[in-house]
Amino acid sequence: MFDDADPFLARVRQLALAFPDAAEKVSHGRPVFYTTKVFAYYGGSVKTDHSHQRHDQSVLMLVDPEERAALLQEERCYLPAYLGPYGWVGVDLTDDTDWEEIAELLDASYRRTAGARRVAALDAQRPLP
Repeated sequence: MFDDADPFLARVRQLALAFPDAAEKVSHGRPVFYTTKVFAYYGGSVKTDHSHQRHDQSVLMLVDPEERAALLQEERCYLPAYLGPYGWVGVDLTDDTDWEEIAELLDASYRRTAGARRVAALDAQRPLP
């Protein structure tokens, strides 16, 4: 369900694996990034009436409700099947993707799932301005 040579996956992988104790595995045919809990999925889908519309070059993240609501107003973002009701949002990746924004969204998702010790390690690694 994914191409390991996909340049968008390579960029997501680079960003996600830079977080303290982050690792990657394949789950349900897709790369996922996690510590003890998953903080990002590469690729997703939207459930339609009779099937699923695939978003193979996208990243799914768990962000705060206000950020999620704002993102879902944008055409490039979607409510992913199965995970959407639990607060996840999908962002399609293109040649015009703002990778700083993706890094910030991954940071937010990591902070929501990683636990206090790992968040403290992240803060020590990346001091806030």
